[in-house]
Amino acid sequence: MSELLKVIVLGLVQGLTEFLPVSSSGHLVIFQHFFNITEALTLDVFLHFGTLIAVVIAYWEDVVEIITLKPRYRKFSYYILLGSVPAGVIGVLYKDEIEHAFNSVKMVGFMLIITGILLWLSDRVNNQSRAMEEMNVIDSIVIGFAQAFAILPGVSRSGSTIVAGLFKGLDRKLAAKYSFLLSIPVIGGATLLQVFDLVQEGFGAFGPIELISGTIAAAISGYFAIKLLVKLVNQEKLSVFAYYCWSLALIIILFF
Repeated sequence: MSELLKVIVLGLVQGLTEFLPVSSSGHLVIFQHFFNITEALTLDVFLHFGTLIAVVIAYWEDVVEIITLKPRYRKFSYYILLGSVPAGVIGVLYKDEIEHAFNSVKMVGFMLIITGILLWLSDRVNNQSRAMEEMNVIDSIVIGFAQAFAILPGVSRSGSTIVAGLFKGLDRKLAAKYSFLLSIPVIGGATLLQVFDLVQEGFGAFGPIELISGTIAAAISGYFAIKLLVKLVNQEKLSVFAYYCWSLALIIILFF
């Protein structure tokens, strides 16, 4: 398989799994292992940028409302920033330990089991359907720590944050919206940190055609993944992904 095709496949995988609750980090570890890609920093930066583009396009109207400080979104914007703090702090303080965790494919398997349990529980929550105006500081902190937990490979960021929102009684559509908008500062911040490393280490073996192609693939697949997940959350069908996570976890634990 050519390098260009490998990067496009990884871009599609990144976009789909970043937003579908099956752990993008876990899948990238697995695919990079099969493709024998060891210098993945440059690629990670561009693929994450692609998923950032996807969420901005999918929630463009909300992003504009937030940027222009519309009254209805002022408190909500504050909760997005507050919810981003736990992942940002933990990501900076434990950067080396987190990178080390990405070297263990078997760890991905065990974390996927946890992701599956969370997803299975999500459709069994007695949801209170609280609206955006009813959100509070505790909601953002709880969901923020759920996002921080998802730094570990194999734990789904979208899955853990949406499930945390549902357990806090948020409306299903709001839980999904907050989860995706919460990803913007986190993905943006993580990408920025990687760019600093990239400047020091160089751009590696990937050329501009491969990197641009991977970014576009991640953006397109990410956009459709968001639309699909929102639909499934509203239909209370998140637990469908639990069985996928458990099946993949079993394969990883038994054969790696």
